[in-house]
Amino acid sequence: MTDEPSGGDLSRLRQLNALSVLRALRDEKPLTLTELAKRTGLSRASTEDVARELLARGWVSELAPAVGTVGRPARRYRFRADAGRILGVDIGGHKILAMVTDLEGVVLNQTRVAVSPRIGRRERLAMLDDCVTTTLAGAGVIPDQIWSTGVASTGLVDGTGKVMLSDSVPEWTGVDLAAHFRRLVPGPVRVENDCKLAALAESWRGVARYAGNVVFLLAGLRTGAGLIIDGKLHRGFGNAAGEIGALPAAGWLKAPQHLYDWLGGADDVEDVFLAARDGDRTAIRAVRSYIRDIAVGASALVLTLDPELVVIGGGFSRSADVLVEPLRRELDRWCLRTPEIRVSEFGAEGVAFGAVRIALEQVEAARYDGKLPVSAI
Repeated sequence: MTDEPSGGDLSRLRQLNALSVLRALRDEKPLTLTELAKRTGLSRASTEDVARELLARGWVSELAPAVGTVGRPARRYRFRADAGRILGVDIGGHKILAMVTDLEGVVLNQTRVAVSPRIGRRERLAMLDDCVTTTLAGAGVIPDQIWSTGVASTGLVDGTGKVMLSDSVPEWTGVDLAAHFRRLVPGPVRVENDCKLAALAESWRGVARYAGNVVFLLAGLRTGAGLIIDGKLHRGFGNAAGEIGALPAAGWLKAPQHLYDWLGGADDVEDVFLAARDGDRTAIRAVRSYIRDIAVGASALVLTLDPELVVIGGGFSRSADVLVEPLRRELDRWCLRTPEIRVSEFGAEGVAFGAVRIALEQVEAARYDGKLPVSAI
């Protein structure tokens, strides 16, 4: 006697079948029912049932028959990246960047707002609200059409979406960003540290997409790190993995001071790198002193993880031509094996793309739970 699947088992089976079909359609060009059945291992009848459900939910569309087809044309299906909208937001000390994307992460509209690092919580949140509202309007999207939101913030973030500690932005410790965003947009909200999300973006579709173990260095007015281990973002037990900069001996806290000393009160740190590039010896010394300091913490991470890649991102990555070789020499001094060093290609958008990615992960998790939303687009 064989046990028949229970109602719950059948429901779970339908969910898994739907996931298999969605994966096949996302990875391939438009497919016929026969091609879908081959790729998923489902029977043609089961494939047809799943396709019918996904059509009803708006996740896939049926294409018109190819021109010149002889006989009864085979039905072809494609994944609808436009079925839903994703919101990704990067809240930094000097800027707020919001972007709306489709389900493939293609940017439909984005807004960048410069902010002073000295403004308080209330003013920063007000500017954040305006930035999000402008971005949604520019994409022609209302809040109810956002399926999932990812938020990146400076500071240490807990699992509920609250900033546990921020020493670089005034009055930011204790801000419940998840609760704040739920007043702006419905649907799931995930909040994470900006360095971690920058690392996730590199692993998703950046220079580290083919690497399993990566140390990401955020090089800018502050220094931070994100870790990818076995292809996954490593958060740690208390979401504090990679925060080696909190250790004074790592050198990250004092590193930018070498650049500020050279500037002598000016604001544009890029001037130091421009001068170093032009051969100014005092600027070269300032940049190399900065590199020596950040290399201490970077070497500790490399020695611990033994990564395939070290990726440099953040604002200073634009001056990689004067940073990479001095950093490589410092890592050669301290590390048993110096990994390849690559420079992010995202520019200022890497953190926001990481925010989009965690929002997409939330949508993908909803598929596993059988909570596939119905397209409202």
